[in-house]
Amino acid sequence: MKKSERAHAADNSGHKKEDERTRGDGVHESQERVKSEVRDDLIRNSQPILANKSQMLGMPQFGLRDNLIKCELLKNEDAYTYIKNYSFFLGTYNVNGQNPKESLSPWLASTATPPDFYLVGFQELDLSKEAFLFNDTPKEPEWMLAVYKGLHPDAKYALVKLVRLVGIMLLFYVKAEHAAHISEMEAETVGTGVMGRMGNKGAVAIRFQFHNSDICVVNSHLAAHTEEFERRNQDFKDICRRIQFRQDDLTLPPLAIMKHNVVLWLGDLNYRISDLEVDHVKDLIAKKDFETLYNHDQLKRQMDEEVVFVGFTEGEIDFQPTYKYDTGSDQWDTSEKCRVPAWCDRILWRGKNIKQLHYQSHMTLKTSDHKPVSSLLEIGIKVVNEESYKRTFEEIVRHIDRMENDCIPSVSLSEREFFFQDVKFMQHQAKTVSVYNDGQVPCQFEFIPKLDEPTYCKPWLTANPAKGTSVDIDLEVFVNRSTAPELNSGQQQLEDILVLHLERGKDYFISVTGNYLPSCFGSSLSTLCLLREPIQDMPLETIRELVRSCHFYKSTAISDRFTDSYIFEPFHPRTVKAAIVKLLTISVLQEELFQQPGLRGEFEEIRDCLDTGSLDTLPGSNHSVAEALLLFLDALPDPVIPFSFYPQCLDCCSDSSRCRQIISVLPQCHKNVFNYLIAFLQELLKHSAHNRLDVSILGRLTIHIHCLFLCTLSADLESAGQFQTQRFILHKTHSVLSEDEQNGK
Repeated sequence: MKKSERAHAADNSGHKKEDERTRGDGVHESQERVKSEVRDDLIRNSQPILANKSQMLGMPQFGLRDNLIKCELLKNEDAYTYIKNYSFFLGTYNVNGQNPKESLSPWLASTATPPDFYLVGFQELDLSKEAFLFNDTPKEPEWMLAVYKGLHPDAKYALVKLVRLVGIMLLFYVKAEHAAHISEMEAETVGTGVMGRMGNKGAVAIRFQFHNSDICVVNSHLAAHTEEFERRNQDFKDICRRIQFRQDDLTLPPLAIMKHNVVLWLGDLNYRISDLEVDHVKDLIAKKDFETLYNHDQLKRQMDEEVVFVGFTEGEIDFQPTYKYDTGSDQWDTSEKCRVPAWCDRILWRGKNIKQLHYQSHMTLKTSDHKPVSSLLEIGIKVVNEESYKRTFEEIVRHIDRMENDCIPSVSLSEREFFFQDVKFMQHQAKTVSVYNDGQVPCQFEFIPKLDEPTYCKPWLTANPAKGTSVDIDLEVFVNRSTAPELNSGQQQLEDILVLHLERGKDYFISVTGNYLPSCFGSSLSTLCLLREPIQDMPLETIRELVRSCHFYKSTAISDRFTDSYIFEPFHPRTVKAAIVKLLTISVLQEELFQQPGLRGEFEEIRDCLDTGSLDTLPGSNHSVAEALLLFLDALPDPVIPFSFYPQCLDCCSDSSRCRQIISVLPQCHKNVFNYLIAFLQELLKHSAHNRLDVSILGRLTIHIHCLFLCTLSADLESAGQFQTQRFILHKTHSVLSEDEQNGK
């Protein structure tokens, strides 16, 4: 109910005027109005108020880098902060359930100059059952009004925070000019009463950051009775253990009381004077022998034994005990119990740069059976020097940047642009790029695909190795049957960008370009039939136009105007004829033809002769010329029997007459090549006794080159009795081609 009420009050904080938050002459006497004013004053700090440090940081409060910067700032705090003293008035008063009957000015305004902070604690604010059960009391606004009136008249104060648990209440006032430097305000309560949980005993606490110092203030009411000092010790430990302040950054663990730079502890601690009779105690008080009396103080003894309040300091006590008096007088307790006087009401502190200016009781106040106690502390607060902070912050950021850069892998490349000159069909070219590790850590590289591309490079290019560490990488260019058609037609160029990616590092870009020399290998039969000069002598744009023309012309529509062209006869590529003529004239008796590989150097000479038009005498051995023929047929974009005729070939493969019909409707250039190849194979079979070739060998050969002229070959070679063999080879060939078509080849 308390939290709900304060949350509701928080929603109305924006409507409070400045003069209602500060002390002035027009203080209203109505308790309800005062309660409303106090609540509104309280709200000013339920909103987060940025400290200097937070304002200057200007960065998100999350992330590994930000946390690292914050840690470094904390370690170097002395470099950008200086100590400035502020006065803190601490007061504690057990009011024994009484209403305020007298001015609190003799207590709260007892200092010569107005303090910067007021931290005023009350105990036993209300002893009724209603306050215990419902944690609500009408006496709260009455005592708040009394405090408001009793503050030092020479300054204006704003209420920063109020926190109460049953009868334990803590009020936090600050000079109005300091309010803007308070941030990270949090409040917590803990009960240690009945069953160790109820709020008749316990503590309330607030924590806040002022400039660059974290401060925690605790107001506690510990267990009563002289013999219960161990219970009081336990209450202290429970309060320290159970009070945990939530941090603004919810990813950080809660803050305990002792995690603050400054801890201020006040309240009715209830430690008594023991081992002395009441009359002896009163006699020592009359003699003002407070030193002897203090040696019997339970709190002093427990602190000397380091049982409680370890690390805390209490100023010298030079005033008489504050408990217990007859209410309304300065008489010691005259009841039946006749309690021994004791310093129950205490103020202690923990932290550096703290000096106590006075520590006293205020005997003129007679409302309660306790006397109020006050302590004026001068506390050195760490204040940020903005110029020094900026320099320190920038130096830390630069240092972290250097650390990050040292940990980032880095390499240097010997070159980033490569040009391959005059690339030819099936001619390997390679260039080397050296990768040097010029960073501080080991690095691993890998070539990665560009956006929306399946592989890291074009199919005619390879990087070897494609991943590794600092090595020499060979960039290899090789144009084969799959890449030559598009390069010949100009649909593709030798252009690519390789992306060299470093693990945990950046990407490097390598440009690979080159010029490709068009070749008969990889060109279509229809394109070769239209050539009027060697292919390498023709501009690329002219070749591209010829390729486009082949898509529009049907073979039957091509007129005889090509008869006098560069080719030997209409619709026949000279390259095929030249190779077959040589094989017919010199190799029909060659053993192991098409079975023994040719030499790469001789193939390159044959390729250059075909591409440059030097066809009078083909160089190289029979095996090299035979392999060149196979490579030519294998590289055709559309085989001798075009792909579109495959279904018909399968349907009629057992009928020789239907096979001849299919051949008759082939495009003219394909039909001419087919006839030359059939004639050549027939010639080879005629000399099979010498060259050891048969239909089975030649049939398997056609599977590898995807050349389905066997449907007619089976009819032409019926005399050899190999018809069933050809049918088998035909089906096998179709199976292989179907798989290739499915793979997009």
